[in-house]
Amino acid sequence: MPMLSVNGTELYYEDTGGSGQPIVFSHGLLWSTRLYDPQVDALRGRYRCIAYDHRGQGRSAVPPTSVIDMETLYLDAVALIEKLGVGPCHFVGLSMGGFIGMRLAARRPDLLRSLVLMETSGDPEPLANVPRYTLLNLICRLAGVRPVADAVMRIMFGRTFLNDPNRAEERALWRARLMENRRDIWRAVNGVIKRQAIAPELPNIRVPTLIVVGEEDVATVPAKAERLSQLIPGSRLVRLPRGGHSATVEEPSLVNAALGTFLDAQSLQGASRTG
Repeated sequence: MPMLSVNGTELYYEDTGGSGQPIVFSHGLLWSTRLYDPQVDALRGRYRCIAYDHRGQGRSAVPPTSVIDMETLYLDAVALIEKLGVGPCHFVGLSMGGFIGMRLAARRPDLLRSLVLMETSGDPEPLANVPRYTLLNLICRLAGVRPVADAVMRIMFGRTFLNDPNRAEERALWRARLMENRRDIWRAVNGVIKRQAIAPELPNIRVPTLIVVGEEDVATVPAKAERLSQLIPGSRLVRLPRGGHSATVEEPSLVNAALGTFLDAQSLQGASRTG
């Protein structure tokens, strides 16, 4: 199992290798590298694809702290990119991964070729959500994810995916993956609930940026993506006609098309600058 020692922890990662420009994939809360399987499969022929599990999630090490904060996760990403020697890279972040990507782009633009932000926000968790998420997190800590699995599925996935009778097997797979989370996932959830705003730093971002949101995302509504597009100079916004908070697996063809078009354009521009 490939593990990388960085920033005082051990991170699990998967690397397709190859000579293509590197893409680093950073997943959302409660998931793992598996969230990007459709994108890695689609892009690995022309890019070096690297996906990793955040500390406290997936197969990475779990710290003893009660809050795995975004600043620590940002420093983990810096250390991972530097230790693997893949900077400057394309960075794709969904939800929590987007919180990290925005910090990278604003503070360490030397490490990035481009930034893709999916289903994410530059603001703190809305106050209206905090009591509900805090209760769900307490239940997870005391009894595991199973008692709250139905509620979390409705947060993580859009109505099209949840209601399609032909996708029952996929829903069962992702529900099973959700319940694979250990009880100590509460440390990572606290980091999202208690996160600080990154919005004031977004006007400093100068790397090419694509923002993607599904119209059915109830966790980070499309208005949040609109706000990001207003704050990040020159960014491009794509609103998918379907897809919730996990559009990479709900609508992989739509996501892959948006990603491929954007990344290939950046690669061509980079080649023309160096040619």
